[in-house]
Amino acid sequence: MQYNDRVVVAIPTFNEAQNIETVIRTIATEKAELPGLEIAVIDGGSRDETVAIARRIANELPFVHVFSHPGEWISAAVNFAAAFWTGKADVMIRCDAHAHYPKRFVSRLVKTLHETGAASVVVPMDSVGRDGFEKAVAWVSDTPMGSGGSAHRGGHKSGFIDHGHHAAFRLENFVAVRGYDEAFICNEDAELDCRIRAAGGKIYLDANIRVDYYPRKTAKALWKQYFKYGLGRSQTIKRHSESVRLRQVAVPGHLLFTLFSCMAAAVAHSALFLAWPMLYLAMLAATSLAVAVKHRSACGLLAGPAALIMHTAWGLGFLRGFLFLEPSVMVTAIPARS
Repeated sequence: MQYNDRVVVAIPTFNEAQNIETVIRTIATEKAELPGLEIAVIDGGSRDETVAIARRIANELPFVHVFSHPGEWISAAVNFAAAFWTGKADVMIRCDAHAHYPKRFVSRLVKTLHETGAASVVVPMDSVGRDGFEKAVAWVSDTPMGSGGSAHRGGHKSGFIDHGHHAAFRLENFVAVRGYDEAFICNEDAELDCRIRAAGGKIYLDANIRVDYYPRKTAKALWKQYFKYGLGRSQTIKRHSESVRLRQVAVPGHLLFTLFSCMAAAVAHSALFLAWPMLYLAMLAATSLAVAVKHRSACGLLAGPAALIMHTAWGLGFLRGFLFLEPSVMVTAIPARS
């Protein structure tokens, strides 16, 4: 069935020259099926060829629009698109440029919105690596060791859930709850999901619409990413205490217990206190071997070190935010409606 919704696809970008053309052109193929489709590239100050590539495509395809936005955060870019298209679009799709999208991604999301009556449709992310370290991060990300069993990380069961990887919104619902909170440098999606549910909206995970996500290429970039993830999650929990999950407190709890164990071992001069840290290192080593065997690649041996970076950075970011940051005040580019 063809729907007549006016759809805007918001693509926040920052230094995405490697991926941006593929993302735009994949989505643009759906114009025939969705005549009301518009594509908005919102750039946060790229220093590579991202904007030049997007503008070249916009000159070719009149339904592609390129905007420069001073806010580097994804939340600010998507809010900008929502405010700009309020009254001119029925559905807003969020596409992150650091990913690969399947054919008919947009039309399938619109169909699911109609069939489920959801305020938001979310999708699973399947991490895909293109070189040694990327592959290791991808392979471990979609395992319980890497994601803690999060439903939208490689999940295969559709249904209504609390949170997932953002894909589609009924624009009126997004604007009604005032969009993303721009005080959040990360985890803005989970925080918004709390407000959508509080307002009576439902969030549906469509496990049949899957996105390939490209992980960070270096250990340093992965550390920075997961430190921000942990920091953002602590902000969400401070504002929405009901959103906390065991897997989220387990990581900082593990770090604190490991630190205590090491200190106790040093004070008591007893290796018995090192049982937990040694068990954790053994689990990481086992993960590396299992991933390497499963994928028949020596790159898998980096899976354990990648998980160590992810856990440590996330946990430290969470602890920093939870202990030292005050609960943020709502900041948004979309004004409250009277």
